[in-house]
Amino acid sequence: MRALQLGPVLGLLFTAQSVAAVSATDCTRATLQEASAIVSSDRTHNQKLAALSALFRKFLDTDTMGRAVLGRHWSNLTPSQQKEFLVLFRELFERTYVKKLLLFENPRFAYVGETALEGGESRVDTKIITPRDEFAVVYVLRPEGQSWLATAIMVEDVSLTANLAAQFDRMLSRMSVEDTLDLLRRKYGRGTGEEKQL
Repeated sequence: MRALQLGPVLGLLFTAQSVAAVSATDCTRATLQEASAIVSSDRTHNQKLAALSALFRKFLDTDTMGRAVLGRHWSNLTPSQQKEFLVLFRELFERTYVKKLLLFENPRFAYVGETALEGGESRVDTKIITPRDEFAVVYVLRPEGQSWLATAIMVEDVSLTANLAAQFDRMLSRMSVEDTLDLLRRKYGRGTGEEKQL
């Protein structure tokens, strides 16, 4: 009887070990290796955009980024406006990040190190290496089930979310929330083409 009771306990232990076995670096490496294969493939530009967007949708926590980008303005949106903003922001951020990747010629990725942060998050330092140059890219990730989601990205010490936050702060200081959403709908709503500058 006692041996039978150990079954659920052992199951929990093995589950915990399997979750811990997937590090933030492992998750980042797997995503970037797939991204490199897409960028280096003979697909068309639009096919690469679509494939990269689908890939990073499973890696980027754009909801957390979107709330951080709006900062003090977040509470000025109604619940329905908040929901719509996060959907549009996901399109904006994915297109912005994916287009940056497509600018690099035959990129390779190097992994510099991983640092544990407060709250269970991890910082993964990487480099994008091209035949001509290299760029430092830092990811901050939070655990999500058996994987990780990126909540912040810095390229050459410039935070992509902080950059967007400054733009949205300027927009919302001279435009209403609804006008800002309408601008996003026209640029990033379903069926629109590639983004223009905000």
